Amino acid sequence: MKSIGILGSTGSIGTQTLEIARNYHDEIQVAALAAGTNVTLLEQQIREFKPRMAALWSEDSARDLRDRIRDLDVKVVSGMDGLLEIAALEGMDALVTAIVGMIGVRPTLTAIEHGKDILLANKETLVTAGHILMPLAKEKGVKILPVDSEHSAIFQSMNGEKRSRVKKILLTASGGPFRGKTRSELAGMTVEDALKHPNWSMGRKITVDSSTLVNKGLEVMEAKWLFDVDLDRIQVIVHPQSIIHSAVEYEDGAVIAQLGVPDMKLPIQYALFYPDRYPMQQKELDLFEVGTLTFEKPDTDTFTGLKLAFDAAAKGGSMPTVYNAANEKAVSLFLDRKIGFLQIPELIEECMNRHKLIGNPDIDQILATEAEVYEMIGQLV
Repeated sequence: MKSIGILGSTGSIGTQTLEIARNYHDEIQVAALAAGTNVTLLEQQIREFKPRMAALWSEDSARDLRDRIRDLDVKVVSGMDGLLEIAALEGMDALVTAIVGMIGVRPTLTAIEHGKDILLANKETLVTAGHILMPLAKEKGVKILPVDSEHSAIFQSMNGEKRSRVKKILLTASGGPFRGKTRSELAGMTVEDALKHPNWSMGRKITVDSSTLVNKGLEVMEAKWLFDVDLDRIQVIVHPQSIIHSAVEYEDGAVIAQLGVPDMKLPIQYALFYPDRYPMQQKELDLFEVGTLTFEKPDTDTFTGLKLAFDAAAKGGSMPTVYNAANEKAVSLFLDRKIGFLQIPELIEECMNRHKLIGNPDIDQILATEAEVYEMIGQLV
């Protein structure tokens, strides 16, 4: 039986991970759960899955949870210290990092230090600290198993193949809800418009990232570290049907792709049971029903967030942290209706232009850069 912890258990990835754990309760034991503020749902999860430890971000919420589950033998912790305690939990085999944002960096590194495999759904960790995380995982003999559908597809398409023979990674993007729109049309897009993703059901922040193509930019940086490839060997392809989740081209011209319905349960379950495959309780892919698969070049003149991601990754060092932190803050302001849609990439670019690059930042410098960017945006808006 595999023992897992889940950071972000009340979010989209976390709840779907628990659905799989429910279906395979004889195979998966939930050792720890962590959430942000949703005390009610976390209590329900604790009562069903009976973890040894649970965490909430604020101590007030944790105190509320302790009172609610005082009849259970569950240790309730809070804040970053609580996440780090979960990450180091003895007897836990793997940590699902489904928490959104740079808050996931330190717990992920702590889990690796303690020999836990990482089921990675937190892009920000690799984007900002890939130069630290990947060598550490290799040193500790820890597996980094991607949960993002695109990176899972790439991972599956490389199974049994020599990495040295990879010519190109073909990273697919749906194009989001604004595919085909002009900049003048984008200027009037509202929060409600940005949250209407045509194919995927995701959290609010990631859905907005998809509408700007920043999400794909973050995935480019993630792929660079996960698969040890140069940026010029990563090609983004807009594939509106979201059936081909990504593909790998090899030196002999062969292209191997992973196809499936647009549902996160498959990559989650694949990571949970890797290298095995278990039956999946979901709608199966019907290619007759799909009918047609189409492909387009991304419009980086209109959706500048993707071009900025390649620029940030090429500069390296602390610049990906600037890109990520500026986007996090800008998206938060957009969701709070304090800035317009097009101001998201504009703020990212301005922060990148103002930042003094740090060549090989440590964790403290990464977190300091995040704080610097937040302060910068506070001055700009």
